[in-house]
Amino acid sequence: MKVLIDIGHPAHVHLYRNFIREMEKRGHQFRVTVKNVAASQKLLELYGIPFIQIGDKKDSLFGKAASQLKYNWKLVRLVHNENIDIGMGTSITIAHVSKFTKMKSVVFDDDDDDVQPLFVYFGHPFSDYLLSPDAIRGKRRKKSTIFYSGCHELAYLHPNRFSPDPAVLMELGLRVGDPYFVLRFNAFKAHHDVGAQGLSLESKRRLVCLLEKKGRVFITTEKEIDAEFRNYQLRIAPDKVHSLLFYASLLVGDSQTMTSEAAVLGTPALKCNTFAGRLAVPNELEEKYQLCFSWQPSAFESLLVKLDDLLKQPNLKEIWQERRGNMLRDKIDVTSFMVWFVENLPESAKAMKNNPEYQLRFK
Repeated sequence: MKVLIDIGHPAHVHLYRNFIREMEKRGHQFRVTVKNVAASQKLLELYGIPFIQIGDKKDSLFGKAASQLKYNWKLVRLVHNENIDIGMGTSITIAHVSKFTKMKSVVFDDDDDDVQPLFVYFGHPFSDYLLSPDAIRGKRRKKSTIFYSGCHELAYLHPNRFSPDPAVLMELGLRVGDPYFVLRFNAFKAHHDVGAQGLSLESKRRLVCLLEKKGRVFITTEKEIDAEFRNYQLRIAPDKVHSLLFYASLLVGDSQTMTSEAAVLGTPALKCNTFAGRLAVPNELEEKYQLCFSWQPSAFESLLVKLDDLLKQPNLKEIWQERRGNMLRDKIDVTSFMVWFVENLPESAKAMKNNPEYQLRFK
């Protein structure tokens, strides 16, 4: 089988990297495409995944629309030339190309419909198979959506796939158990981020001032770091960040993905952005499993109150690891599920429709 994976965000490298490895062991072949995004390409290089660069990523909606036609054309040619069987990604391009070629599209989407109207209108209808976490059930218009018991982060942070490496702490002059905090600041440049907001510069200052009194502070950003925070900038290879998150005392920021990553690793995570309370997957991690918390930017003072409360709580990490265990008992190893699903299409799709509990063998 020949499989094409289109990478749209650095997190998607993590989502598919274990799947690629497992499928290659079984003799399947891959082509990976990616836009000219340094963070995504760096991760692909670190994991030894060859890729084809298909163009620049634009910030404006007009630029995104114009570029989309170019992406589609390039992938149509690639699919024809390489005789691709399956296309995968959280990708409008993959969905579109599947309608002009023999390739079948398998789209993984973990966002609610109402926060990503462009993807819903221009991506979902064209996908052959749309798969989403079961937390989104009831919030997805496409009736043929296949729901699974997991989330994107469990494709690479499930205990079957991830073991933290304490050596990363030595690089930073830390030991296991030392108090330190990771701050993550987002850029809000995706198509669904129009009008979205996160932490203000003043809020970031207050967080740093509070946390540096309790331990080391490391800041990682999606955009250029503010000059005043450069002394706190995290300087490790991006493939080591999840180990750093695992041992961290807390994560605080305005990033969707890293908040969920910290949560599934059992690290307390506090998020402040205008998506707070609006997304089913983070809401499940917050409301059902109490692994993270979220606030609108206007409620930043409430975040500080909760942060202060957590900092005073003894055995905080032990409590969160117990909560993580509760979550993992309900979820599956998403990579194992992906391998089975793709390798056994179309029968696997029928199996999930007729007996969704079949997936529970992939825990």
